Amino acid sequence: MLKNKNGKIFVIDTNVILYDHRCIYSFEEHDIVIPITVIEEMDRFKRGNEIINYNARQFAREMDALSEDKLFSEGVKLKTGGIIIVDTNINKDDYLNKVFWEDKPDHRIISVAYNLQKEHGKGKVVFVSKDMNLRMKAKSIGVHSEDYETGKVPNIDELYKGRKSIEDIPSNIIDEIYEQKLIDVNKIKLISEPMPNEFFILRSNKKSALVAYNTEEKTIRRVEKKKAYGIDPRNAEQTFALDALMNDKILLVTLSGKAGTGKTLLTLAAALEVQKNYKQIFLARPIIPLSNRDLGYLPGDIKSKMNPFMQPLFDNLSVIKHQYEENSVEYKSITKMLDNEQLLITPLAYIRGRSLAKVYFIVDEAQNLTPHEVKTIITRAGEGTKIVLTGDPYQIDTPYLDSRSNGLTYLIDKMKGQNIYAHITLEKGERSYLSELASNLL
Repeated sequence: MLKNKNGKIFVIDTNVILYDHRCIYSFEEHDIVIPITVIEEMDRFKRGNEIINYNARQFAREMDALSEDKLFSEGVKLKTGGIIIVDTNINKDDYLNKVFWEDKPDHRIISVAYNLQKEHGKGKVVFVSKDMNLRMKAKSIGVHSEDYETGKVPNIDELYKGRKSIEDIPSNIIDEIYEQKLIDVNKIKLISEPMPNEFFILRSNKKSALVAYNTEEKTIRRVEKKKAYGIDPRNAEQTFALDALMNDKILLVTLSGKAGTGKTLLTLAAALEVQKNYKQIFLARPIIPLSNRDLGYLPGDIKSKMNPFMQPLFDNLSVIKHQYEENSVEYKSITKMLDNEQLLITPLAYIRGRSLAKVYFIVDEAQNLTPHEVKTIITRAGEGTKIVLTGDPYQIDTPYLDSRSNGLTYLIDKMKGQNIYAHITLEKGERSYLSELASNLL
C-alpha cells in the first residue's frame, strides 16, 4: 500500500514506458502506480523489432526482477526511495460513467488516477502521459497531469546552433586569416571560449571570413568553400556543413533545419566525395508506419513496401547524379556503388544488428527517433565509422515525441562540447523562392 505521506503519487501511462523503459526510476522518492491496464497493453507490444517492442520487453524484465517473492498489490520498494504498485482499481463511479461512457484502455487508466485522487486528495496524485489528448481528458475531470520530462532539453530556442557571427573584427585580422589560414584564438576577442568545432562568420567593415575553432590547438582556422561531388554550397551555413561532413577527425555530425535547407543533399554529396575512406555508405531513415500499421500490412514485396518511404533519399541521389553526364565516371560510379551495395539506401530497422566498422552512416529524419534509439545507433559505431544525423526538430511524425524530447534535439544538447562532434543549424532554404515562401508563410 502507498505510505509516503510527504511525497506524491505518479500514475504512469503506457506510452511513457514505451518511450523509456526505466521511467520508474525518474521520480526520485515519490511513489509510482502502474494501472493494471498498462500491464495488459505492454503484452501487446512485446513482439517486434522496433524500439517500443524492446522497451516493452525490458520493462517486463525490470518488473519481474523487482518483484521476486513480493506482491505488487502491496507495493515493492524502489532504489529511489519510493514504492511501486500495480493498481487494479479501474472501477468508474457514476460521474466517470457519464463522462467516459465508452470502455477503452485510456479511460481505465485515467480511472485509476481519479480513484487514487479520491482516496488521497487533490494535489497528491499526478497522471504522467506523453499523449496530450489523454492529459487534457485527465485535467477535465480534475486530475493533475504532466508530460514525461526526462530526456527533454530545457529550452529548444536556446539549443546549440554550431555557428555564430562576430562583427567589428579588425581588418588586419581578416587579412591574416586569409594569408595564414590559421591564427591564435586569442587574437579574436570572444565573450567565452568557443565549443570544439564551432563555426564563426567574422566580419569587418568590408571583409568577412568563415572560420572554425580547434579546441586542442586553441586556434581559429579558415573554412574554405569546397564542392562535394558536384554540389556547391550556396551559403555560409552549407559551407560549414560540408566542412564538418568531410572532416575525418569529426566522427559525429548533426544537421538540423527545415525542409529545403539542403541537409540530406549535402550529407550524401559529402559521403560520395570521401567514399574512398570508407567501406560503405549507409543512408537510412526511420519508417513511420501509416496509421501505426507495420510494413507487413502494405501490399507488394518488400521493395515495393519500402519505396514510398525511401523515395526522398533516391530523389537526393538523383540530383547529385544529374550534376554529371550519363557517360561520366562520377555518374557510373554511383550506379556501380548501388549495384554492389557500397551505397545502401534502406530503412533504419534493417541496419540494426549490422557491424558499422569503417562506414559513413547517414541517418535521415532523425527527429523521429527517441533518445534511446539514437544512443543505440551511435553505440554501434565501430573503428573508422562516421555518423551523421539530419532532421527538423519541429517536423515530428510520431505522436509521443516533440521538439524538446526527440532524439536529434537530445543528441545536439548532450554532445555539444565534445572534440569529435560538430553541429550546424541550417536556416536558409535553397530549393526555390516558392518553396521558401511557403515554408515561412504557410
